[in-house]
Amino acid sequence: MRVFIIGGVGNGKSVYAEKVVSALAAGQDNLYYVATMQIYDEESRRKVDRHLDVRAGKGFETIEQPANVAETLAHMKDGATTVLLECMTNLVANEMFSEAEMKPPLDVAAKIFEDICFLSERVDHLVIVSNNVFEDGIPYENGTRSYIEALGKVHEQIASWADVVTEVVVGIPVPIKGELYKLNKRNG
Repeated sequence: MRVFIIGGVGNGKSVYAEKVVSALAAGQDNLYYVATMQIYDEESRRKVDRHLDVRAGKGFETIEQPANVAETLAHMKDGATTVLLECMTNLVANEMFSEAEMKPPLDVAAKIFEDICFLSERVDHLVIVSNNVFEDGIPYENGTRSYIEALGKVHEQIASWADVVTEVVVGIPVPIKGELYKLNKRNG
């Protein structure tokens, strides 16, 4: 199953995504969290450490992969596998701005979607989390507008391709496409 979860920053999408992943992976040994945050400084290291602490004891093996997510397969064991990929906003930024020159938005979107499809074909379940950054109405400079264009294109591609799309609004999962994943008492 391919699940796309989107929502505003701090709206509970990560908590919901972890519950969905746990329910999908019931009984599986191979549960992976693909973390896309690029660690630049001590503050970002502390944020990553906090996220690791939150996931401790939940059965996730974390793979830090700020770009080229298809390469995560080299770090996964054979067998039934469920993957939580978080977060698309970081991944797009990392792919787009990883070199001295900014990459074209549509090239970035195409490459990321190709990597996601490649990964998805080799795992049982893939849950992707992203931030909704399109509603502030602020005019941005060209680099930021290009980033938003790339992220928007990736979101469109993933939403079209995913089996389920859910927006988390103030902690409430709202179905956009497919059946809202029902969590049982054990997982929810």
